[in-house]
Amino acid sequence: MIPISGYENCKVAVLGLARSGLATARALVAGGAEVLVWDDNEAGRAKAELAGFAPFDLRRVDWAEVSTLIVSPGIPHLYPAPNPIIAAATAAGVPINNDIGLFFASFGREEWAEFETIPRVIAVTGSNGKSTVTALIHHILGANNIPSQMGGNIGVGVFDLEPAHDGEVIVLELSSYQTELARALTPDVAVFTNLTPDHLDRHGGIGGYFAAKRRLFAEGGPDRAVIGVDEIEGRFLANQIAEAPADDRLIRVSASHKLTGPGWFVLARKGFLAEWRKNKQMASIDLRAFPGLPGKHNHQNAAAAYAACRALGLGPRQIEPALASFAALAHRCQLLGAVNGVKIINDSKATNADSAGNALAAFENIRWIAGGQAKEGGIAALAPYFGHITKAYLIGDAMEDFAKTLGETPHARCGTLARAVEQALAEAEPGDVLLLSPACASFDQFASFEDRGAQFAALCGLPLPS
Repeated sequence: MIPISGYENCKVAVLGLARSGLATARALVAGGAEVLVWDDNEAGRAKAELAGFAPFDLRRVDWAEVSTLIVSPGIPHLYPAPNPIIAAATAAGVPINNDIGLFFASFGREEWAEFETIPRVIAVTGSNGKSTVTALIHHILGANNIPSQMGGNIGVGVFDLEPAHDGEVIVLELSSYQTELARALTPDVAVFTNLTPDHLDRHGGIGGYFAAKRRLFAEGGPDRAVIGVDEIEGRFLANQIAEAPADDRLIRVSASHKLTGPGWFVLARKGFLAEWRKNKQMASIDLRAFPGLPGKHNHQNAAAAYAACRALGLGPRQIEPALASFAALAHRCQLLGAVNGVKIINDSKATNADSAGNALAAFENIRWIAGGQAKEGGIAALAPYFGHITKAYLIGDAMEDFAKTLGETPHARCGTLARAVEQALAEAEPGDVLLLSPACASFDQFASFEDRGAQFAALCGLPLPS
């Protein structure tokens, strides 16, 4: 645990008692604060009681006595409408923060003065690929015997991490929900993977969504920035950071454009990763045979992770073997095995069309299981990949809308995942790929995308790798 400093003998309110909320409450207590915890859901309050906290109804608190309100990431503070407790705190002038802001404010410790190498933080944000990039950076560091911890939106909450040791690197995945409220954002290296529409109701549109991501680079600013520039927002952000074309505080990453000039670039094209700096090629890596990084989107992820590790000073020969040994994250284009010659791919984390498109582009002869709780826009944007689909098996609330969009592409209305798996395996032939990549949220039929992926593996008769 990292104790939170700066609130000794102060009254601090914590709203939302899931993983990050409870960890923050414990860290505040460890730092000497008086903590008032509340969750609008009874299950959250019960969980807090089991953890030793007595919930206090923040709807009845005297805000004049509260120093700050700490909000869990899932609770809206502005759009589509602020939570009433947050609205009351805002009206009372009480500062609002979250665990990420507190983490950056509390990360530095007095004992660092005795360290040979000051600990550093790499923070990764973006729409797609940020979990894989975060885990890949952590894997590369471990493969090179560099002590590191991983957390944030992946693994453990930031206050369940341990205080950093001499020379350690903390690798954080940060969602837009986490960056939008944090009052301190000061990583040593910040990574922006890409931007595609998501969570638009929460951020008031694509501009608000991008603004939330951009804060990681504007609030304090990193020493080095790794920016994916395949979308206009990434190109704009890179332009905002660079002071000159050759500014090596910035590494531009692309999987679709050939970048030229005196800057620092990492490109992933046609299965190869290439690093260019000051108009000279510094490295080239063949990614095509790396089993944990299939497809163009994972090559882009590899380029972003490579760039972040280069920003820390690792060399290409230190990074390449670690890329080769990386295993795909659970539920992200994860190879589960084969059934009667049919390759089984679990991509349950693909909760929007852009993510599903990456998987459809990566394989051929696909038996595609798709559907669930639909997001705005449906799957019309995936039409260029319909030629990769042998047949689609549709489930969930989005089933009828997806069927209309697929048109002449062979498809079956299955309704449930169990029926989809049964029918797909009965019809599949050796050499086919059975791909669960739903392009939808899971909450119409499952507790989470993890639950959906685990049930898919079980229905296929395969273990879900740990």
